[in-house]
Amino acid sequence: MFACLLAVFVFIGIHEFYRMALPDRTVEAWLAATCGTALVFIPFLGDHHHALAGVALLFLAFALLFLFRVREVADAAREIAYAMLAFLYIPFLLMHLVMLRQTAFGSQWLLVLMLIVMTNDSAAYYTGSAFGKHRLYPLVSPRKSIEGSLGGLAGSIGGTLIAKFGFFHQLSFRDAVLTAVFIGILGQAGDLFESLLKRSFGVKDSGTVIPGHGGVLDRLDSIIFAAPAMYYYVIYFFKGAL
Repeated sequence: MFACLLAVFVFIGIHEFYRMALPDRTVEAWLAATCGTALVFIPFLGDHHHALAGVALLFLAFALLFLFRVREVADAAREIAYAMLAFLYIPFLLMHLVMLRQTAFGSQWLLVLMLIVMTNDSAAYYTGSAFGKHRLYPLVSPRKSIEGSLGGLAGSIGGTLIAKFGFFHQLSFRDAVLTAVFIGILGQAGDLFESLLKRSFGVKDSGTVIPGHGGVLDRLDSIIFAAPAMYYYVIYFFKGAL
C-alpha cells in the first residue's frame, strides 16, 4: 500500500515535470509517467540490480522514442536530457523509499526521515523569519537565509531525538545526530535544486494539485534528495543502539 501511494505521487510528479520542461510532449508525458511509476515496484522483485536494468531500459526506450518523434533537431538533445532527468530525479530517487521500507526497522526509518524533513522545514522557516539576515543562495532562492538553514538543522536534530525517545529506541545518539545533519543538509539541497529547476523553466510552482501549496514536487523536493541518502546510511552505517 505504501508503494502504491508513492506510485501516485511519482505519476503526478512526472506529469508536473513534463509540464514545466516539455509542455508540448503530451504523449511522452503519459508514457513517462506510466513507465516511471513502474520503477517504484522494482524492489519487490528482490534483487535491487533490477533497478539499474529498469533505468537502462527506460533510457533506451525513450532515446528511441525521441529519435523517431524528433521535431526540431536543434532541440533534440535538450528534450532527451529533460526526459532522462525526469526518470532519474523522480522515480529512481523516490524508489529508495520502498527499499528503505524493506530494511530492518523500515517503518521507523521512514518516520525518522519524515521527522527530519518536517522539523527542518518548520525550524528553518521560523528561525529565518525571526533572525535571517544573511542570504543562503540568493541566485536560486532569494528568501532563504543562512540563519534559517542552521535553525533547520537544529530542528532536524530535535526531530531525530523525538524519534529516539519516542518510538525508535534502537537509534543511537550518533545515528540521531548524523542522520539529522546529513539528511537535513541534503533535504535543504533538494529544496534548492527544485527551486533551480523552476527558475530555469520560468514557473513559480511545479503544479496546482495542492491548492495554496503548489504541486507534488514542491512538497516532495526535500524528500527526493533525502530518500537515497537515508537508505544508504541505514545499509552501510546503522548498527543499532550501542
